[in-house]
Amino acid sequence: MKNSQSTIGTLYVVSAPSGAGKTSLLKELIAQTKAVQTSVSHTTRARRQGESDGVDYYFVTQEGFKAIVEKQEFIEHAEVFGNYYGTSRRAIQQQLESGIDVILEIDWQGARQIKKQMPLSRSIFILPPSKKALRERLESRGQDDAVVIDKRMRAAQSEMSHYDEYDYLVINDEFSAAVSELRVILLAERQKLAPQQQKHAHLLSNLLD
Repeated sequence: MKNSQSTIGTLYVVSAPSGAGKTSLLKELIAQTKAVQTSVSHTTRARRQGESDGVDYYFVTQEGFKAIVEKQEFIEHAEVFGNYYGTSRRAIQQQLESGIDVILEIDWQGARQIKKQMPLSRSIFILPPSKKALRERLESRGQDDAVVIDKRMRAAQSEMSHYDEYDYLVINDEFSAAVSELRVILLAERQKLAPQQQKHAHLLSNLLD
């Protein structure tokens, strides 16, 4: 018998250096796992080919972004490579209250902000198998010249130094294995006592009556 009381979802913060394969991993994770979604962030950066407003990001002007900041409607926001990114507090709360696990793709700065405001959130850091592999992945995109790639590699080194601030660590060497590891993390968190008590309150009451 199912419990009519809805279970509150878990908020996951996922960080990785550019080129580590985070977006592809999370897309496959969501395809394989029920009741999990990524949060759509706001950004001031230009829309890339194939991206859609409201699906990949909410694309806003710098003036529009600053207005949202002034209204304190972001749960976190940060500047990355000269562009601004922020996460809507209201959107996150609505998803979690509907029982959906929510994934935030943000950097270590945003992760720190989230942890302070939502200590029950969980954090995952994704690393590449080597610096060589990371550079090769950045080069294979065909989006940046050597100067920009060098800049991204330096930024990646800085980003990766914060891996030990996270709850879980996943190495994206073999794609399917990394997806499986991410899926195991979500499933294990759902089996913890608190969410199971909430989800199966009616059953537990009957069993112990």
